[in-house]
Amino acid sequence: MQKPISITAVSSISSLGKSLDEAWKSYKNNEHGITEKEIAGKNVFVSEITEEAKQDIEGLRQSDNKYKSLDNTVLFTIYTSRKAIKQANWSASDNFGINIGSSRGATSLFEKYHESFLENKKSETLSSPTTTLGNISSWVAHDLQTNGPEISHSITCSTALHSMLNGIAWINSGMCNKFLVGGSEAPLTPFTIAQMQALKIYSKETEDFPCRALDLNKTKNTMVLGEGASVTCLEAGKKENALAIIKGIGYATEILKHNISISSDAKCFQKSMKMALGNLNPDDLDVIVMHAPGTIKGDKSEFKAIETIFKDNTPALTSNKWKIGHTFGASGALSIELAVLMLQHQEFIGIPYLENQKTPNKIENILINAVGFGGNAVSILLSKN
Repeated sequence: MQKPISITAVSSISSLGKSLDEAWKSYKNNEHGITEKEIAGKNVFVSEITEEAKQDIEGLRQSDNKYKSLDNTVLFTIYTSRKAIKQANWSASDNFGINIGSSRGATSLFEKYHESFLENKKSETLSSPTTTLGNISSWVAHDLQTNGPEISHSITCSTALHSMLNGIAWINSGMCNKFLVGGSEAPLTPFTIAQMQALKIYSKETEDFPCRALDLNKTKNTMVLGEGASVTCLEAGKKENALAIIKGIGYATEILKHNISISSDAKCFQKSMKMALGNLNPDDLDVIVMHAPGTIKGDKSEFKAIETIFKDNTPALTSNKWKIGHTFGASGALSIELAVLMLQHQEFIGIPYLENQKTPNKIENILINAVGFGGNAVSILLSKN
C-alpha cells in the first residue's frame, strides 16, 4: 500500500436485506437465509434476495424500457451503486472509476438464449449485447452518468476483491481519486447449480444449517449458492466519513494440481495474507473473515494456511457463507461489508454451530480473504482508523 484508502460507503443486496442496517440486524441473529427451492424439477438449497428486495429490483427493471432486457447481475449492481454513491455523497461530475465484476455474469440470460437457440436454430437479437461481462460496469456508468474509467472482469470467486485491488491501484497511480468497486452474482439457475452438483460440493445437509462453513469436523461438502451484489466506495487518504481504512492488500496465485482445488495448506492464502499484513504484528490482527465456502477441502486448507501464518495465536475466525450462501463473484464484497459492520459496531459476528469459538478482545484490524478456481487468492486488511 502506497497510502491509506478510505471506504466511505458500502451498499449491498442479498438475503440479509438491502441496506447496512438490515444486514446488521440479520447478522445479529443466528438464523440463516438459506431456503429450499424447486429448480429443474428438484428441491435444492439456495439463498435468495429478500421479497422486498425482489420487488425493488422488478421496479427498477420496469422503470426504463432499456432495463427490461438486462440480467439480474446488472440490475443488482445498478440498484446497489445508486445507494452507495448517495451514501458517499458522490456526484456524476466527480468522474469516479467503476470496477464491478462477476464470476458468471448474465447466467440466467445465457441459459434462456441458449435454450431458444437450440429450439429455433437462430439467436435472438439481444443475446450478445445483454450477456457480455462488460454489461455490468458500463450499465452502472450509464445509469450514474459518470465519465470515469469503467472495468468489468471475472476472476472467479475472488472477483470482488480483485475489483478492490484495481480500484486501489488506480487511486495510488494518481489517475483517479475515487473508485466504485464490487461484485454481483445471480447464479440460481438450473445449469449453474448442476455444475456445482457435478463437482459433488453442493449441500444435501438435513440439519438446521445447510451450509456448515468453517465446521472443520464435517464429513460432507455443504456449499450452497446465493445471489446478491455489494459495492464499495473508495477514496484516497483518510476521510472524516470513512467507515474503515484499507491498510494492506495481498494477492497470490499458486500452481495447481487440479482444476478446482488449492493446495492442502493453501499456499496462495499464505502469500496473500503475509503481503496484506505488511508490517503489522500478526498478534495485532483481531479477526479474519474467511472465504470458507463450506467444502471440506476448501475450509480446511484455508484454516491450515492461517495456522501456518499465526501459529498458536490465531485471530478470531468467521465467515458469512453459513448465512447467505456462496455468492461467487460478489462474495468478497459481502465479506468486506461484514468486516466494516464489525468495525463500526465493535461486535464480533460468530458462527452459531461452532463450539468454543474464539472471540476477539477488541476489533481494530480485520483481514478478509477470497479465492477462486485457479488458485487466485486476495487478502484485504481493514482498520478502524
